[in-house]
Amino acid sequence: MSETVTIVGLQYPEVLTPEAIGFIVALDREFGARRVQLLERRRRRQVARTDDLDFLPSTAHVRDDASWRIAAPAPGLIDRRVEITGPPERKMTINALNSGAKVWMADFEDALSPTWQNVVEGQLWLRNALDGTLDYTAPDGKRYEIGEELPTIMVRPRGWHLPEAHLRIGGRAVSASLFDFGLYFFHCAQRQIDRGSGPYFYLPKLESHLEARLWNDVFVFAQEQLGIPRGTIRATVLIETIPAAFEMDEILYELREHSAGLNAGRWDYLFSMIKNRPDVVLPERSQVTMTAPFMRAYTELLVKTCHRRGAHAIGGMAAVVPSREPVAAKRALNQVRQDKRREVGDGFDGSWVAHPGLVETCREVFDQWLGTEPHQIVRRRDDVQVTAAELLDVKTVGVQVSEVALRTNASVALRYIAAWLSGRGAVALNGLMEDAATAEICRAQLWQWIATGTPTDYGVPVSAALVTRMLREEVDVLSETGALDEDAARLFGQARTLLTVLLTERTCPEFLTLPAYLRHLSGGAGTPAISQPKVPA
Repeated sequence: MSETVTIVGLQYPEVLTPEAIGFIVALDREFGARRVQLLERRRRRQVARTDDLDFLPSTAHVRDDASWRIAAPAPGLIDRRVEITGPPERKMTINALNSGAKVWMADFEDALSPTWQNVVEGQLWLRNALDGTLDYTAPDGKRYEIGEELPTIMVRPRGWHLPEAHLRIGGRAVSASLFDFGLYFFHCAQRQIDRGSGPYFYLPKLESHLEARLWNDVFVFAQEQLGIPRGTIRATVLIETIPAAFEMDEILYELREHSAGLNAGRWDYLFSMIKNRPDVVLPERSQVTMTAPFMRAYTELLVKTCHRRGAHAIGGMAAVVPSREPVAAKRALNQVRQDKRREVGDGFDGSWVAHPGLVETCREVFDQWLGTEPHQIVRRRDDVQVTAAELLDVKTVGVQVSEVALRTNASVALRYIAAWLSGRGAVALNGLMEDAATAEICRAQLWQWIATGTPTDYGVPVSAALVTRMLREEVDVLSETGALDEDAARLFGQARTLLTVLLTERTCPEFLTLPAYLRHLSGGAGTPAISQPKVPA
């Protein structure tokens, strides 16, 4: 007996066609139970994490076999020296497609607040972009249109842990991963093929090769269902969790006919380190650079693993928002330039930027190193040898937290969550483009400092009362300056309540976006408003 399929909220008939919904339901029926089982496996592994963080003995044969390779790079994914990321919002989509980057990653995960409107309209803008019909007229009358030559589009669906509560099967929310992937694949796979590329994806938050195997099975099933040749789909996996860092070879192996490489996701990786090693206190996030021993081991191993298997290694995010002040802009671009030089020198084949103003700087660095070569996969990095101990080498001595660092983390987490609840998932704060990943590291660090009573540089240990007071002061300052209207005040109140709860849990909560979504954006809480209140950044 078939279960009732319900859409909670606006119907969007041009996107949510009966055929498209039927395809998502078929994906859920085939793979939903395995997803739940793998999430339970994650939970069990988390119980005694420090005891099993190591390379898997059971898959040593995969790591030791030097003969296998992933599929050759697909059309549009051969030269990836500059990739721009951002939410598939209408204006941002046009700006990203006109940025001059080689690849645009349309991000339904960290950079998009998953209101029903944002999620479904994001799919519509992608379809319209591929059809050449996407445009936007700003309130001031300025018109935006996409150019004739588009970068390769890749889509990052939401992670396995997230539900899409607005599409329910028998009252149960479907997987957000299957929803985002299924809707895009149904509408855009053939469109992408017709444009000379294909349906390409970024896969976030994986914690094991078994989760990669599930994605590979999803890809095989989807291609068979829609008559797309097997192997047309390609996916780059973000290595942004500590468990996944120990299974890079295995993840590539599971996806090998559909793989497009690996990416180093810096902020989520730090967030994962705190969740998995809560006893080892890290300093403020800006001090944990890519030259820290555990970060260095992680990126070196990623490049070596990728190139050994014929895969692209894609570097981390440059999140600077270019300043209009010349001196500040020059300083920021120099920092980006140095970071990208480190990456290309280490062997990365491309890297990420969060703003169109950074594309040229990143491209210049990779152009100087690569010249006319599309990548440097031939550079094997056989000199790299990384042990499990080196991947976990996060010991720091005498960490003290400054008041500035404490207030910055509290402010960024609070302001970002309020913006996210209002419908904005990419937010410029203090000269950086913040997304859910940076908000996660901010609140995870606050939790860790509270849990361990980390001393401040003025002699007072960090406590829940101290951070709660800072959050209250942040809201009070905004209120006193008149920056909060009634809607914004409500959102900041919700954000402060949510953050306070997360910071006082006995163990570090897995994600902030999951409880935030279920309490405030899910269909179970009512249909979200279409208008999005303005929240001060």
